[in-house]
Amino acid sequence: MTDRSDPFAEDEAARERERRRAEREARRRDRRARRTQQQGALAERVRGMMGGGNSEGAADDPRVEAAPAARASSAAPPDPPKPPPPALAARQPPPPPSRPESDVRRRRLIAAVVVVIVVVGIVAGAAAVIHHYTAGSASSPAPTQAAQGAKEITIPEGYDRHQVADLVKQDGLKGDYLKASESFKGFNPAKYGADNPSSLEGFLFPATYELPRHPTVDDLVARQLEAFKQYFAKVNMSYAKSKNLTPYDVLIIGSMIEREAVVEKDRPLIAAVIYNRLHDGMPLQIDATIRYAENNWTKPLSESDLQIDSPYNTYTNTTLPPTPIGNPGLASIKAAAKPANVNYLYYVLKADGCSHFFTASYSEFQQASAEYDAAREAAGNKAPTDCS
Repeated sequence: MTDRSDPFAEDEAARERERRRAEREARRRDRRARRTQQQGALAERVRGMMGGGNSEGAADDPRVEAAPAARASSAAPPDPPKPPPPALAARQPPPPPSRPESDVRRRRLIAAVVVVIVVVGIVAGAAAVIHHYTAGSASSPAPTQAAQGAKEITIPEGYDRHQVADLVKQDGLKGDYLKASESFKGFNPAKYGADNPSSLEGFLFPATYELPRHPTVDDLVARQLEAFKQYFAKVNMSYAKSKNLTPYDVLIIGSMIEREAVVEKDRPLIAAVIYNRLHDGMPLQIDATIRYAENNWTKPLSESDLQIDSPYNTYTNTTLPPTPIGNPGLASIKAAAKPANVNYLYYVLKADGCSHFFTASYSEFQQASAEYDAAREAAGNKAPTDCS
């Protein structure tokens, strides 16, 4: 087969391809040159902004040339920026002042103290809200400042149920106190050795109480019994138990001490006389028990009163009365649980009508009694009442 291709046509095609390749190469060189020029100009502008000098002067300096991007990136890091011009700085917020470490610690400590004060205030406020009742001191009920709208009432130490009933009636409490104090739901006298008592006499603790705005007798009885439980729990009963006395026996003795004692120091001594007489099988001969039986706390007792037929007559009986004759305070209850260690069997008021004379001798008792009777007669048959 004969080759009919034109050799001149092939050479022309080859030259055309070479021309096109040369044009493409020229265009690539032009693009590279423009990129290099643009990068150099950009680098000059950046150095001028960074305070590196006049960009135009740098372009005129023969030592400065438009470096490729790779060389510009490998140059030394620029200087830190200078503060902005005054006109621009005036429009920018000032940077926050730096605080030393000690100032930071001090501010944190102050914040912690403020938190503690707030927490203590919250706890104190909660404690003030949670308030059930206010009981008086062991020796005498101290009045408390009643909350706004509350009713405050003071029950004196030694008062029996009838006296308290008269008092609460005067204070406007609603209800029958005598009936309310016969028994109370949730309170069991048998827990204290009381065998089915006719009332709660002795358990109605005397103190100053803060009651609701419109109180009832049940409100008062509930607080008296709650106060009794809390205060009686503080009494050491070990000595009384060693003498085979129950807590109820201690209440009975305490109620007699409360009626007999005028000054604080006499309480444990009167308790000792009661213990010693019970031990020897002697009648207690305490006038207050007869007064309780007759509900007579003011009129003089006659000879016939001393002979009444009653379990409360401690002139004719040698045992304790069947119930307390009033409601003793904590001091008298403690004295009844732990009497003084003395051998006294007698006591009588001194001529001052306040403190008592104690003795184990009957003849000394008779002499002291005669001295008191003489002083009373000289005072118009009236006993002194101011023992301050």
